Amino acid sequence: MDVYLNGQMIPEEQATISIHDAGFQHAVGLFETMSAVNGKVFRLKQHLDRLKLSAESLGLTPKLDTDSLIEAVNQTLSHNQLTEARIRLTLTAGSISMLKGAQPAPPMPTLLIVPSEATAYDPAYFENGITVLIAPAGSNPFDPMAGHKTLNYWPRLRTLRQAASVGAGEAIWLNVTNHIASGAISNIFLVRDGKLLTPIARGEEIDKALAAPVLPGVTREAVIEVAESKGIEVSKQMLSIEDLLAADEVFLTNSSWHILPVGHIEKTPIGEGKAGPLSKQLREALLEQIAKETSD
Repeated sequence: MDVYLNGQMIPEEQATISIHDAGFQHAVGLFETMSAVNGKVFRLKQHLDRLKLSAESLGLTPKLDTDSLIEAVNQTLSHNQLTEARIRLTLTAGSISMLKGAQPAPPMPTLLIVPSEATAYDPAYFENGITVLIAPAGSNPFDPMAGHKTLNYWPRLRTLRQAASVGAGEAIWLNVTNHIASGAISNIFLVRDGKLLTPIARGEEIDKALAAPVLPGVTREAVIEVAESKGIEVSKQMLSIEDLLAADEVFLTNSSWHILPVGHIEKTPIGEGKAGPLSKQLREALLEQIAKETSD
């Protein structure tokens, strides 16, 4: 498989970055994980618009050319002749040396695009649902990086390992008030009385003084659109652990799983302890929407 690195397509085993790269040295960078179906990335522009907003608001780079990024992603996909794929785009602050002090202008960012075959998940996951753990770690709304897809995933990977050690497939993060934030690598939805409930994400706050520490997921937004098109009410609100445990259904969303039902929160079954009817309906509708948008 060939990767795209700073404007060039090269074999992945030959791809190298500087030992001084800020992404390697200090985890200064952002990334996007995208899904390609029928040889086309689902909602590529939305992914890159989110990346641009994060890059500019966090000071990673003042002007990000999303048109060039779209071209680079499509080139990577077509060059490798992939139709069903996972695309990981990483953007770092480039090569810097802290020993030289602050630089007057940011260095040239490092851009890496890595394609891979789409993961084939066990169909049983989508029928039976997975078990999730309530994570000991949490999201901090006072952290300016919260709600952005930064390279520092160490806390999230630690909670995923903790989840895996007890047979769980994901970990639910809380915020500082012990309300539900998200999964470690996903957004979360609850179903209650036929209504969809999801935590407020960055950019959706009523009080703009404090940002929500929740990533505004591209798949999350697609699910909301699909649900509303079918007349299903969606509410973005604060949700407690009690709300979670009392839900009729719970499901997770990201670009790889699309919609993944939750059967158990630790030892507590959700509903009948398997994928609920609305989760199944929305997953089918979302997959149809993805197929429609990627076949145009």
